[in-house]
Amino acid sequence: MPLVRISLREGKPETYRRALADGIHRAMVDAINVPPLDRFQVIAEHPAETMIYDPVYLGIIRSDDVVFVQITLNAGRSTEQKRALYARMAELLGVNRGLRPQDLLISLVDVSRDNWSFGNGEAQYAV
Repeated sequence: MPLVRISLREGKPETYRRALADGIHRAMVDAINVPPLDRFQVIAEHPAETMIYDPVYLGIIRSDDVVFVQITLNAGRSTEQKRALYARMAELLGVNRGLRPQDLLISLVDVSRDNWSFGNGEAQYAV
């Protein structure tokens, strides 16, 4: 059960935000075996002055269209799977939304299964 947080500069149309969310979810389904109905996402738009980033960190030239994606998910995916996710996400968002790969910052947060409650005050994944 990944929990996806998408942060971008305010002012983009709803169709753009929806396409970002759809592309990110499709990439997770394709690359890291997330079930198609396992979708939990939060999209947050921020004023320009609250989106702080280095425009040239690691020699990657970023624009004001930068998008931050943080995905909290169960630990256990390999580095190869994570790399496949990054590549697939950049591919889908570039094709479907015109987002430059340079403007996509992705952070994965691996957690153990007992860190989730899906409701009812229970730890459904705890063993």
